[in-house]
Amino acid sequence: WAIAHKFPAELAWTRLQGIDIQVGRTGALSPVARLEPVTVGGVVVSNATLHNEDEIERLGVKPGDTVEIQRAGDVIPQVLRVVKDGGGEPFTLPRTCPICEADAIRDVDEKTGRIDVVRRCTNGLLCPAQATEGLKHFVSRRAYDIDGMGAKQIEVFYAKELIKEPSDIFTLEARNSEIKLETWEGWGATSAANLFAAINDRRAIDFDKFLYALGIRHIGQGNANLIARHYLEWDEFAAVIAQAADRH
Repeated sequence: WAIAHKFPAELAWTRLQGIDIQVGRTGALSPVARLEPVTVGGVVVSNATLHNEDEIERLGVKPGDTVEIQRAGDVIPQVLRVVKDGGGEPFTLPRTCPICEADAIRDVDEKTGRIDVVRRCTNGLLCPAQATEGLKHFVSRRAYDIDGMGAKQIEVFYAKELIKEPSDIFTLEARNSEIKLETWEGWGATSAANLFAAINDRRAIDFDKFLYALGIRHIGQGNANLIARHYLEWDEFAAVIAQAADRH
């Protein structure tokens, strides 16, 4: 009974300075366009997603090209097309992870033979990028939601080798006699105590949040909720998984 009228997205032209590769928590290699800053819809844009190597090939985009961009949904900057060829070399997504140098492959569906559009690092949690992104996901608001343990804190703790996997978070206070977190720059006795209290407060959480926090591929919030409603508790679910593993 109602109609929403939307203005067409504002377009802009700018030069593509380069293409960087980011590695996510599932190992996905995501190309990101580094642009000469340009104002689009009242916002200065200097980065835009290029999604995957198939999209790069479809667009025919190369460093040095002049490209047309928009903010999809007035939010996410994206490259629409090449306006002017800059004469640069074609860009090829690396076949190894730029972080850990492990092989990066595109999975093939055994049933359909279809090749995944995403190229992924095969090093799992041994890849520092996947490990840190996985830890950030673990403490995020929809997962463990540990107050005071944000992305920057995870990066620092990981770099100092204090937190390498989720279980290390819950031993942080016990190790503080050696760590002395309250003496670090930007920390104090109160902020350190608040962090430890926040960690202790989250030692027990709902099954669905725990399952989501593990960051298993294809297990997002929706699937975590479905599984939790069916099995009700972790022990029941773990037993079924163990049985399935034994059969295979």
